[in-house]
Formats: sequence, structure tokens, C-alpha cells
Amino acid sequence: MDILQFAQLLNRVREMRPLVHHITNAVTINDCANITLHTGGAPVMAHAPEEVEEMVGLASSLVLNIGTLTSSQVEAMLLAGKQANHRGIPVVVDPVGAGATRFRTESVRRILEEVQVAILKGNAAEIATLAGERAEVRGVDAGEVAVDPIQTAETLARQLNSVVVVTGKTDIITDGTRTACIDNGHPMMGCITGTGCMGASVLGCFAPVVDDPWVAAVAAVTAYTIAGEIGGEQADGPGSFKWRFFDAMAGLNAEMIAEKAKIRQVAPSPNP
Repeated sequence: MDILQFAQLLNRVREMRPLVHHITNAVTINDCANITLHTGGAPVMAHAPEEVEEMVGLASSLVLNIGTLTSSQVEAMLLAGKQANHRGIPVVVDPVGAGATRFRTESVRRILEEVQVAILKGNAAEIATLAGERAEVRGVDAGEVAVDPIQTAETLARQLNSVVVVTGKTDIITDGTRTACIDNGHPMMGCITGTGCMGASVLGCFAPVVDDPWVAAVAAVTAYTIAGEIGGEQADGPGSFKWRFFDAMAGLNAEMIAEKAKIRQVAPSPNP
């Protein structure tokens, strides 16, 4: 595995400065905008059904996050997602809290059925739920999952013809045939709200700069978790971690990524 290939994609993000259109979580919208800027992209947050198709016409990628979902927002996401597919720009979906309520689960399933998604990113419980497995979801947080997360993610990736990212202590990225595990990150990332949502924004920054969404996802997750690692090592607590994390992302470069990356490519699980 060529670590430098993944590391150097950050340079391409900063050269291209992709416009990342978000329809996202109201709780974390400002943090998502900031992390997009610090990564090297340009954020736009447009939710109104009356304008989302037009905004997608200007964008390099689309991020859909169901964290604070409404019926109107679902319709806006479908309009935007179909327009993104029509234009050929990548769509990133973050199924926050899928499995917690029927509305959330049915809404994200509808999005996945009607929109071709380049990258689906969730925690182990969210991904297991969307794969049809039993999982415990506590609000928008992951609970217990009895199934093998790698095999579950690979199966779902093949079903959707998408890259699936499973976040956790070890992050899993798979397209159903290639699977990588990333061991970077810091426990402090779980001590503030929005690290999952911001991760989707970083995926939205990397997805437009390379034709292979698996490569984009591996590069994005590696860069993001290394920034978290650097911020966590310097922080005194959650408050200082947040601004140190932002500083670390803004100051990150390809050389630092190549030096610190902990990426393992694993053999795909046998088909069930």
C-alpha cells in the first residue's frame, strides 16, 4: 500500500479547493463549515428545497447528514442527491442515528435507494442497521453490535456499489473488495460533539479530487484522524482539544500524514 499516495491527496484538495455543499446537522453545522475550511475546501450550507438543486450545480461534492432530520429536509436531500448524480459529483451520506427511530431508518434507506452514494459513513451500529443486522443505537451514539463489522461493511458496500466507512477506535474503509483499517485517532475525539459530522465534511473535501472513492475515503479518514491525534496529544481537556484539533487540521501536510499514518490493508472477508 502506497502511503504517500494517500498523503499527497491533501495537497490536491488544497489546490482544487472544492466547494462542498452540505445539507447537514443543525447541531454541528458551524463545526462542519470550519473543518471544511481547515481541510482546504469551501463550505456551503443550503437546505431549502427551493435552492438545493441550483446550489448542487455549483458544487464539487454533496454531503447529506440526517442528524436533525425533518420531512422537508429529506425531500431537499433527495432533490440535491439526484441532481448530484445527474452532474456526476460524489455524494457522501452520514446516517446519524439510523436504527434509533423508524423515521430515521426509513429516510436514510430511501436516500440510499434513490441516490447513488459514493461514500456512506457511519458508526458500527448505524452501518449494521442499514445492512439489516441487529444493533443497539443509543440516540445518535453507537451501542452494541454482535456482527463482524468488516464483513458487514463489505457486504453493504457490494449491495450499494458504494464505499462504506465504519468509524470507531479502528476505522474501516471498504468498497467490498478492498478493505483498509486505520488505527490513528485519539480518545478525546469522542469527548466533543460533531467529530462524526465533521468527518463526513472531510470526506466531502477529498471525494472530488480523485476518481476512486475508496482512495479518497482512506486518504480523508487518515488525515482527519491524524489531526485528531495531534490535537489530543496537545490538549488539556475537551475545550482546548477542539481548537487544537482545528489548528492541527489546518496545519496538516502530506509529510506529516506519511510519517504518522497507521493504515493496514486487510484481505476481504469470504462472501457469506
